[in-house]
This record gives sequence, C-alpha cells and structure tokens, in this order.
Amino acid sequence: MIAKLLSDFSINVTEMFRDPSFFKSIRTKVVPLLKDFPSIKIWHVGCSSGEEVYSMAILLHEEGIYDKTRIYATDINKNVLDKAKQGTFPLEGMKLYTKNYIEAGGKQAFSEYYKAIDDKVCFHPFLQKNMVFAQHNVVSDHSFNEFDMIICRNVLIYFNKNLQNDVHQLIYESLSTSGFLGLGKREGVKFTRYEDCYREFDGPERLYRKIK
Repeated sequence: MIAKLLSDFSINVTEMFRDPSFFKSIRTKVVPLLKDFPSIKIWHVGCSSGEEVYSMAILLHEEGIYDKTRIYATDINKNVLDKAKQGTFPLEGMKLYTKNYIEAGGKQAFSEYYKAIDDKVCFHPFLQKNMVFAQHNVVSDHSFNEFDMIICRNVLIYFNKNLQNDVHQLIYESLSTSGFLGLGKREGVKFTRYEDCYREFDGPERLYRKIK
C-alpha cells in the first residue's frame, strides 16, 4: 500500500543542472576531495527521469573522474526510470538547461553532449556507461551499497517526520565515513536523529559531510 501511495504521489519535477549553484559547489568544493579516491560511488535518490544524473555525469567527465565513478540512480516510479535509461529529453528544454550548465561552471559547449533528432535530443552513450538505474523504495527497502556521495534532493519534503527519520537512517547507513550528502533547499539534517553525525560542508547549498 505504501509503495502504491508513493508511486501515485511521486512528484517528477526536475531539470538538468537544477539549482546551478548546487552543482557548482559539487564541482569546486567536493570534486577536489574526490579526485584522490581510487573509485567513487554516488547514489541519486529519487532520480526521476534522470536529468540530474546526466548532469552529474557531465560534471564528473569534465573534471576527469567519471571513468572511476559509478552512479546508482534510483526511483520508486518504474515509468520515469525507463525514460531515464533512454537519455532522451525534449529539445525545448535545452535553452534552460544550457543556461543552468553555464551557471554551474560548465567548461565547453553544452550541445557537444547531445544530438538533436526532430523535437528531442539524445545524450551521447558514453555518459551512460557508468550509470546503474534501479527501482528502489527509500521507505521500505534496505541499504544496498556504501556510497561516497548521496544526492537526495526534494524527496524528504513530501514525508512526515517519522518517515523522514527512517530515510535519514537509510542514508546514514549507506554513506561512507567522511561521505557527502546533498539535500534540497528546504531540507536539512537539523532536528533529525542524525544531526550530530554530520557537519555543514556548504550550508546554503545543503551539502553535508558525515563525521561519525
């Protein structure tokens, strides 16, 4: 029943490089620390149709660490996951996405990452090579790996306090020591059971680092 409710209620609002300052913070503050890692595992929780997952792949590619990264992208909604796997998005969104990309610190022409076909664009397959898409329910399913960074933006705002604490437990158990957590603008770790387990890494961007 919970799974059906969450699937019906899932809000699939996303865009490439959404909140560009968040991605710029990842690029300028987090990536320099990840570069020393022999391998990197990232989990996008509630990835929707995948725009932000492809954004992360582009960012990591430009910073020279995508080859050693595996991005796990999950959502409860199978339909949006199927869209995400295709890497195909409406052409009409590219003007906004290009603007976001530039503001996020993009280093080349955004159009180099996709091919326009009629009213759609197809992102180049090399971006998908280190992506794993899977259906996952953060309320009822267990941790399935240990991650160096978890992105869970604008998911928790739809849950009550008890469910938020359950998801925070899952995130905490899934995040490596010194791992990074990215939340949405209206979310945070304050007033959760795990508040003392993190320190603010970039407060305005809701980026945290696990300390215990």
